[in-house]
Amino acid sequence: MDVVYLFHENGSIRLPFFDYDTVLFTRILHTRLCWWDNLFQRFTLKPKDRAVLVKQALDGIPYVEVNTDCPDPVSVGNFFSGKEVIDEGMKNPAAEQHEEAPVNQECLPDMFSKAWIKKMETELCSRKYSPKTREAYVHYNRALCRFSRKPPENITPEDIKKYLAYQEKEKGLSSSSMNLALSGFRFFYKYVVKQNIVCGQSRPKQDKKLPVVLSREEIKTMLAAKINIKHRLLLMLVYSAGLRVGEVVALKKEDIDPRRKLIRVVSGKGRKDRYTLLSDHVIQYLKNYQAACKIETWLFPGSSPGCHLSIRSAQHICEAALHSANIEKNASIHSLRHAFATHLLEDGTDIRYIQELLGHNSIRTTERYTHVARRKALKIRSPLDNFENADD
Repeated sequence: MDVVYLFHENGSIRLPFFDYDTVLFTRILHTRLCWWDNLFQRFTLKPKDRAVLVKQALDGIPYVEVNTDCPDPVSVGNFFSGKEVIDEGMKNPAAEQHEEAPVNQECLPDMFSKAWIKKMETELCSRKYSPKTREAYVHYNRALCRFSRKPPENITPEDIKKYLAYQEKEKGLSSSSMNLALSGFRFFYKYVVKQNIVCGQSRPKQDKKLPVVLSREEIKTMLAAKINIKHRLLLMLVYSAGLRVGEVVALKKEDIDPRRKLIRVVSGKGRKDRYTLLSDHVIQYLKNYQAACKIETWLFPGSSPGCHLSIRSAQHICEAALHSANIEKNASIHSLRHAFATHLLEDGTDIRYIQELLGHNSIRTTERYTHVARRKALKIRSPLDNFENADD
């Protein structure tokens, strides 16, 4: 912005951004005197803070004040001193400090218009993407435009590379989240903007992390904790059938087949149906639960009528059970699914069958459990254990 306008209006001063200026925006943001109105694309501040703003943020930048309640409604500043400072290439130390300070990305203007959001959501819905994927794709594309201070049509491959580097360095974003962001960029620019600007960006290397697995003793202690019948059944089903948390909360009464000892998972990950195990122990417990709670549709009804239990509520249930059992591992409800696969592998179950029960597309995903299965199941023995007297 070559000239900044300060409009006095209704006991405040508004500073509209007719032409977005990254340096000026950052300066004003770090004075902490203004609040940013994203709808009207302007800052608002109180007249008493005007002098501080001019000194800290507008130092060296020409400005015009418009005050309709003043005998001299128009005043100007920095037109000559500011010009000299700019021509000489001089910088004010305080202003330089503001420019280098990190900016909260959420406070920057939203450059991703509602029209682009509508076009993207239409394309996503026509291809039957899940609501969570649609939400994630829109989120990352908005964040990219906000970070780059550009509308979508002006984004370049270099902007995408800088954004991903920033997320990894400053935010510590995981490889899976970075890959999700990149997938969102590729979809948007290929199918909505019709520009092929993402093809040259390589995908981040995947983190090779091993899952946290609870032992059989820990799970037994966890299920024996002081929790109600509904919560205990939920945890039993996750462990005994290897269910994802989104799958267990969405179970219906009709999905349980006690005669065939099977559970039907409807529209699991990837919108795939599958069958998994129904434990003999769960069958009897399930009968008592249905009789006590008068289950009609959802196996685990939520607080709102006609809705099932939320995923977050199920996670809280598991966290409370872990706490009651004094389990200090960094475990979650998904750790029960990991334990299901690991314990089956230890018991000698064929890995291909485990893959089908878990609903994995690739056997490689299932093979990671071989790294956490107990060594006795894989017939591996430490050489130290072969010594007759290890203490010697």
